[in-house]
Amino acid sequence: MPAPAQRAADRLTELDWLRIGAFALLILYHLGMFYVPWDWHVKSPHPVPALERVMSLSSPWRMSLLFAVSGAATGLMLQRGGPLMRERSARLLLPLVFGMAFVVPPQPYLEVVEKLGYEGSYLDFLARYYAGDDSFCRGRDCLHLPTWNHLWFLPYLWVYTAIVMLTVRLFGRGWVTSTRWQRLTTGWRLLWLPCLLFALERQQLLLAFESTHNLTRDWFNHALYGVMFLLGLTLFGHRDDPHGAWAVALRLRRWALGTSVLLLVGMPMVLEALGGFEALPGWGRQAWLALGGARHWLPVLAALGYARAHLRGRDGPWRRTLTEAVFPCYIVHQTVIVVAAHHLVRLGWPQPLEAAGLLALTAAACAATYLLARHIGWLRPWFGLARR
Repeated sequence: MPAPAQRAADRLTELDWLRIGAFALLILYHLGMFYVPWDWHVKSPHPVPALERVMSLSSPWRMSLLFAVSGAATGLMLQRGGPLMRERSARLLLPLVFGMAFVVPPQPYLEVVEKLGYEGSYLDFLARYYAGDDSFCRGRDCLHLPTWNHLWFLPYLWVYTAIVMLTVRLFGRGWVTSTRWQRLTTGWRLLWLPCLLFALERQQLLLAFESTHNLTRDWFNHALYGVMFLLGLTLFGHRDDPHGAWAVALRLRRWALGTSVLLLVGMPMVLEALGGFEALPGWGRQAWLALGGARHWLPVLAALGYARAHLRGRDGPWRRTLTEAVFPCYIVHQTVIVVAAHHLVRLGWPQPLEAAGLLALTAAACAATYLLARHIGWLRPWFGLARR
């Protein structure tokens, strides 16, 4: 195992900053879910439809970026050696169990209070939650308990890591570190080849498998996020290579960003002008699904390229603190948003002040959770922090 000083020196700090930025964007997105008309656990009585278009700008690539970054980090850990699966299991599964048992339950409780008019106490609900009561239903839409809600990222990442480690055990580490993956995506192919792959996935799977975050029945998301994880692992889980994916992303970042903005902004506007997806002919739907594949990959490629250009080597106390704080904040943030929103809305504040208060409470709760988990040794592993 390398010494800690060596590990710090070998870090790709751009990956840390991308992870920090992606999780910050995720928190803002979940805060916005309270206000947009889309279905969510709790809802504002005064929805803001204009937010839909803003939030849709990040929907196709937000989680894709997290899986690509996680794949790249996994590739670097594989090259470094050590008990990767044991470390990854402790860092992912312990927080998942803790979160499902103690952090997540207020979310479905307030959901059934608001949507179903549930009048039982929180303790009454907890008894039904731990018993796996599936009787909270609206028509055929039933709430399956217990649930991992926003923590679904953790089991997905663990499964993808386990598949990679099993493959490494069977075929050796060379398939990850081999340059053949780099050769497949040299130059402009890094721009269009993943787009083609995601286009095919969307055409074959998107309409057949809705997003459920159910590990055993979420096949489109597995195809999307699993491939993103593998792209991060095989292409960006390497250090400096003048002909590797990092160098190519650096060169193509402006093209990727410009095309991303054009597609993310233009596609919804064109679709609205044409009367919506259902109004398109069969060939038009297939073309639309295929074009959407670029919205999954090009923003991720642009983010990787710009991170390499501007965030490489930018280290310091803020980077180290935020890198460590991201996980505890991720675990608690959505529960804080749901609980705070449920109670704040009853105060009758002007909506801008209410939203600012919701953001402030979420930030304060995240900071408090991190400080507690950081300084209380037995709490650390349950919030995804390494043991002292």
